[in-house]
Amino acid sequence: MHRQVLLLATAQALFQSASVMVMAVGGLAGALVTGDPRLATAPIAAMFLGTVVSTVPASIWMSRVGRRPGFVFGAALGVLAGIVAAFGLWLGSLVVLSIGTFLVGAYQAFAQFYRFAAGEVADDAFRPRSISLVLAGGIVAALLGPAIGRLGGPLLSPTYVGSFLLLALVSLVAALLLTRLKMPAPPPAQLGLVARPLAQIVRQPTYLVALFAAATGYGVMILAMTATPIAMIHHHHALADAATVIQLHVLGMFLPSFFTGSLIARFGVLRVMLSGVALLAGHVLTTLTGTGFESFAAALILLGVGWNFLFVGGTTLLTTTYTAGERGRAQATNDLSIFVVGLLSSLSAGALLEAAGWQMTNLLLLPWLAAAALALLGLAWTRRQSATATA
Repeated sequence: MHRQVLLLATAQALFQSASVMVMAVGGLAGALVTGDPRLATAPIAAMFLGTVVSTVPASIWMSRVGRRPGFVFGAALGVLAGIVAAFGLWLGSLVVLSIGTFLVGAYQAFAQFYRFAAGEVADDAFRPRSISLVLAGGIVAALLGPAIGRLGGPLLSPTYVGSFLLLALVSLVAALLLTRLKMPAPPPAQLGLVARPLAQIVRQPTYLVALFAAATGYGVMILAMTATPIAMIHHHHALADAATVIQLHVLGMFLPSFFTGSLIARFGVLRVMLSGVALLAGHVLTTLTGTGFESFAAALILLGVGWNFLFVGGTTLLTTTYTAGERGRAQATNDLSIFVVGLLSSLSAGALLEAAGWQMTNLLLLPWLAAAALALLGLAWTRRQSATATA
């Protein structure tokens, strides 16, 4: 069990490095091949579109052939993605570059199930920690992802061709590693259960709150993270400073994973998720302190930690709402919804930043966070009333 979680955490680190690299330089690479600043983040949006399009097919296919073949195929798509994106930059074509990042998104569609696979190899007591430990693989990505973008940028001409070729190499290593994954069979007690209709699963209040909270954390994080490098360059920060802020942000996203599972076990998943909403609100307020390096760095760290609490908490909460026979559809619906939100957030980031500026863009996120807090408080109240009635 622990060996498979470690393998999945390593695969997560490699995948997340590719994803973070696209987030760090995708908008800048897009700006090199288009004269319209509103289209600069198109490669990042294409990555999320690839995830949206691929999530359901990935989940259905893996429910038939198993996790290992699906994960290896996903990493192979990452290899192809890096090559295509590099070719797009060499051609000076935004379309080809975006096709490459679209394929990164398809890789992401498969890789997002690593955390669910960790829950499947773990027992009930270890499950919250296994999910958070796999996500902790992103700590490596915090260092490796921006480094790939920064070191590969000037390696070849045009700029960032080398970055995407390094992405292909990292994905190849992940594919080779995942050939060693071993997944357990579903619990015998669940094999004979009749799967409920998808609508019945999704209508559960716990499922809906888990989905909405995780989508909120993801959407808020993607919008702010996508806008950050562009906003920093606009406010006369160097590319190296923007890369450092993204590194600090990704550390904020994944470093808490070493203890998020323990916090959930001690304080309960809903309290941890509410703390995540509060931290994201803290990010918004911190952006009001100015546009210096320190303000960007502090805000993005809070953004990362808040995302972690909501995303790990939402994943843990979601695993209580379905059986082994239902998990393919339940997980696919959850992740598809989350990445649709991510797609819309990444698409709107450039235009919103251009129209409203950095600070107003973040202020507009507060009503969304308030809605998530109310949903979590409502579920907590419902559970408390149910426990009181049962006692």
